[in-house]
Amino acid sequence: MGFLAQTLITAFALWAATEIVPGMEVRSLGWLLLAALVFGLVNAFVRPILVLLSLPLTILTLGLFLLVVNAAMLGLTSWFLPGFSVHGFWAAFWGAIVVSIMSWAATRLFAPPVG
Repeated sequence: MGFLAQTLITAFALWAATEIVPGMEVRSLGWLLLAALVFGLVNAFVRPILVLLSLPLTILTLGLFLLVVNAAMLGLTSWFLPGFSVHGFWAAFWGAIVVSIMSWAATRLFAPPVG
C-alpha cells in the first residue's frame, strides 16, 4: 500500500478516535492530516527504539505493555502538534486502541488481495 493511502487511512483512524474517545481533539482537517503524517513518522522512527528498550517489560506482561507504547506514540504526536491534543494517559491508551483497530480494518478493506 502506498504512502499516501496509508497516511489517509491513519488520518481516518485518528478522526474516528477523536470522535469516540473523550479527551482527544483535532482542530481541523489540516491538523488531522498533519497528525497522521507525524504519527506515521513517530511510529517509524521512535517506536522501534522504545519497543526495544521496553522488551523485558513487554515479555513480562506477555505483550500488553505494547499498548502503553502505542499510547506513548499517540501522546508524543500530540506533543508535537498544537492542533491535535490528547488529554491524559487514558485518552491516549483508548485512542491508541481505536487507531490500531480502525487502521487494521481499513487496511484490510482497501488493500489489494495478495496472490
